[in-house]
Amino acid sequence: MTGETTAAPAGAVAGGGGAALHVVGSGLLADAIADAAAAHGGVAGSAAPEPEAAGVDTGALVVAAADGWDTRPYPRVRAACDAAPAPWLPVRTELGRLVLGPVELPGRPGCGDCADLRRRVARRDPRGREEVLRVHGDALAERPSSWLTTLAADLAAALVLDEAQRVAQDPESARTRNAMIFVELDSLRTSRHRFLPNPLCERCGSRPDDAAALAELSLASRPKPTPDTYRAQDVADRWESLEQTYFDPECGLVHTLTKGSGGGVVTASAELGAHGDSVEYGFGWTRSYRTSRVVALLEALERYGATHPGGRRTAVHAPYADVRDEALDPRELGLYPPERHVAGFSFRPFSESVACSWVWGYSFARSAPILVPENYVYYRLMRRAGPENPPFVYECSNGCALGGSVEEAAFYGALEVAERDAFLMTWYARMPVPRIDIGSARDDSLPLLATAIERETGYEVRAFDTTLEYGVPSVWTMAVRPGDDDAAPKAACSGGAHLDPERALQRALSELGPMTAGLLGQDPARQARAREMVRDPSLVTLMAHHTQLYGHPEAFDRFDFLDRCPGLRRVADMARVPPAADLRDDLAELVRRYLDCGLDVIVVDQTTPEHRAGGLACVKVIVPGTLPMTFGHAYRRVHGLPRLYTVPHRLGYADRPLGPEDISHHPHPFP
Repeated sequence: MTGETTAAPAGAVAGGGGAALHVVGSGLLADAIADAAAAHGGVAGSAAPEPEAAGVDTGALVVAAADGWDTRPYPRVRAACDAAPAPWLPVRTELGRLVLGPVELPGRPGCGDCADLRRRVARRDPRGREEVLRVHGDALAERPSSWLTTLAADLAAALVLDEAQRVAQDPESARTRNAMIFVELDSLRTSRHRFLPNPLCERCGSRPDDAAALAELSLASRPKPTPDTYRAQDVADRWESLEQTYFDPECGLVHTLTKGSGGGVVTASAELGAHGDSVEYGFGWTRSYRTSRVVALLEALERYGATHPGGRRTAVHAPYADVRDEALDPRELGLYPPERHVAGFSFRPFSESVACSWVWGYSFARSAPILVPENYVYYRLMRRAGPENPPFVYECSNGCALGGSVEEAAFYGALEVAERDAFLMTWYARMPVPRIDIGSARDDSLPLLATAIERETGYEVRAFDTTLEYGVPSVWTMAVRPGDDDAAPKAACSGGAHLDPERALQRALSELGPMTAGLLGQDPARQARAREMVRDPSLVTLMAHHTQLYGHPEAFDRFDFLDRCPGLRRVADMARVPPAADLRDDLAELVRRYLDCGLDVIVVDQTTPEHRAGGLACVKVIVPGTLPMTFGHAYRRVHGLPRLYTVPHRLGYADRPLGPEDISHHPHPFP
């Protein structure tokens, strides 16, 4: 490393503290910081080309300053500070911007590598930026920014001295602690951008090894504000704290928020950079922008927990035959028939003798921890699965949920399983379920919402009661375009489930509205492609294709079974689970209903340190034997799930148990 090192007593810099401030580097910024330190009490130490030669004191703040985009000295500065140990602060320019931080504190998470990751995944084109640095990195490092002025350097020095004061007195109060300060060199506008430490960071991250003891689950009391409130806190009231923790366009876990409207509701979307090049999205559809924004952000955070094991390090890798006494049999999750496993198919046949990775969850049927295939719990792992950890099945975020506690998250995860199970059971078994009279709802907003969708889009709104044997109120909503206009999408569907049938209906309608509005004005070429999908289901390979396919009129007769049940069912006549005063009791009742039908409920804690930073918990709920939601027709999983053949008969929708020939072979229409 070339350059100068000067040191000044931190007491002289900031009026007390007894530590030293070391400046490593040369140029306008290094000189300004050293001069400012000297002006506050004189200079101690001498120039040195390396931080080691400056005699870095334990607890000193080392400032690595560069007038260009130079990060090359950082590994050596970091090594010297680790050895001392001492905190250090990078200061550099990136073309038209001055960047301070993050300060790295010995033994604490939140390093520069964490910041670099968060910034990378927040960018629209991270690979383009990396290519520019690869080609021109040395020139950018050695050439001072032409925008850097003495005034900007003096501002940087003042900020650094303030950081020295904070680090000396209370390191956690430093403004660059898990954050960076940007100074725009054209205006000297200063902004602070917080980031969350990365638990997967090779430098400062740490995760406990997954273990059975960590999966033990004893439900805690979660009193509710009122019996008919199913969140411990109104999510809209949490916006300010959630925004501060998670949202930042430069380096936040959530870096993009957008808003809109359609189909009678206010919409919002949140974009989150997960791991590597993975991008996850969350969506909110409610009657207020504030609530939709919070819901979108929380859904994105839910997806974050569902992609990779960020809270615990997977520690079990074994064949099922070796762990069968403690593990869930993957065959209970629904696999693929033997004929599906042909050349080019993405998933291997299950074998008891082939090793795979397992994570611990909690089984309510066993009242004990249970091992579950890792690839089933974390759905993005499929993208990097290799020969040593081959996946058995396609899995998505079905059953993943977020809450203010594990109990709250598990409650909503179990409801999502019910929603998808009910929808797919109705579809595959072609059950003639009752149509719901939306106008009979006690909540006047529900028929008003249905009317708003109809008037805005021109589609007719229908709803059906799809509640299954465990009695969790479930609905299927559908928007149908009248007439025979082949150019316009014909139909769209959605689903919902809740202990309260009106809440289930509201959830389904809120999703149906913006989805239907989005069909208007779509590219006519999509309809031509949809016609091809009608004739060749193998073309249905993406999530969006399921909605696109059923926009074509030629597919509409596949819904004929829904009209075979005469009359209308009032909302008041639907199944309803009385609310409890404690959310723990609501969850316990939901679990009991599954268990009474011979179905286990498994909760896998997906909570990461990032979730805990906002007081959140994330889980995946698995109910083996229920119908799994899949996207891409080749990946549908109904093999080895006997409920599909028996439940329609038990509910009176079929006069006998069904056989394979009775099951719909068409792609499902769930969005």
